[in-house]
Amino acid sequence: MNLSSIVKESKAVQSDGFVETVENVISLLRRESGRSGNLTVSERLVKLEPSGEALAIGDLHGDLESLVVILKNSGFVQKMTKRKDATLIFLGDYGDRGACSAEVYYIVLRLKLAFPEQVVLLRGNHEGPEDLMASPHDLPTQFQARFKENWTAAYSKVRQLFGYLYNAVLVEERCLIVHGGLSPEIATAQDLAHAHLSHPEKGFLEDLLWSDPNDMVREVLYSPRGAGKLFGKSVTETVLRKLGVNVLIRGHEPCEEGFKLNHDGKVLTLFSRRGAPYFNAYGAYLQLPLSEKFESAEQLIPWIHKF
Repeated sequence: MNLSSIVKESKAVQSDGFVETVENVISLLRRESGRSGNLTVSERLVKLEPSGEALAIGDLHGDLESLVVILKNSGFVQKMTKRKDATLIFLGDYGDRGACSAEVYYIVLRLKLAFPEQVVLLRGNHEGPEDLMASPHDLPTQFQARFKENWTAAYSKVRQLFGYLYNAVLVEERCLIVHGGLSPEIATAQDLAHAHLSHPEKGFLEDLLWSDPNDMVREVLYSPRGAGKLFGKSVTETVLRKLGVNVLIRGHEPCEEGFKLNHDGKVLTLFSRRGAPYFNAYGAYLQLPLSEKFESAEQLIPWIHKF
């Protein structure tokens, strides 16, 4: 797969080509179940073998430049071509805010089609269900500007895609990877796998997409976002222990340095885009050797790359 040609395609693709790409990914995600390479898929949970290498990319929000920088600097597309145990994990929030949302979606989806057993697409709060949509949701405006009179077909198809994106990735004895945060009620991996099915009766999906860690909170508090919660260290420790992992890796929050740690190193936040409207000085991504055992997110710092 040639990255430069895919980036070029993303800038030139018309609505019908975009819709076809999204349809192909939806069809692929519908079929994903059971063991597939290094992944084991159960409903909307991906279990990842603790071997090989993972590249974790946080929120992109339509920032094409940051996505291209990450893929080029990491050399991960070439690595996936050569190694079946190289896994690319996107933490959600592909669109909204930035001007190149359609291009970012297109490249990410083409990567999924090229490496179906090695690319995992998580659901962010900007890919939420109808009753949990982020506001402002400027994707329609961006698609109008990009696809002109044919924008509605592209937009409705990408909205359909949201429901097939994954709730979480679980790496045995290593880490849990989600977009937002944790629900104090999470007791088993099944709660992660079925969060979209139990929504809205249970708050699992809302918390996975919307919640944030807070060092001043012990249990949970109302979130100023209007959805999700602020969750404390005791929630993180309890949920991670129940799931048999040591660290939570997530996105969702802008970070001035591109990443931050919370809850005494139990939580790592990655934010992988730069510039307006967030104005963070750096973006960051994580290139993680999964065979390495780690007890704390502080041990992951050598594998975090700022740009």
